[in-house]
Amino acid sequence: MVLYDYFDQILDGIEFLIALGSIIGLLGLIVGIIFLIWGGPRMRGRMIGVLLFSFILLGVCGLNTGLIYFHIFR
Repeated sequence: MVLYDYFDQILDGIEFLIALGSIIGLLGLIVGIIFLIWGGPRMRGRMIGVLLFSFILLGVCGLNTGLIYFHIFR
């Protein structure tokens, strides 16, 4: 009984981290596109890295995982 609760809490924590990665990836994608359009030349170079990292996060964590987990959209 105690061991089941322990692993259940670990799985809940992993699910939370995946959902958080999804939200961070989506936020990075939005901020990256905004600063890529209106930022200076130095900022554009950094935002390409942010966009690349955001695409990787969204590919690993999924686009709608965080939105469903945190009840932003249903």
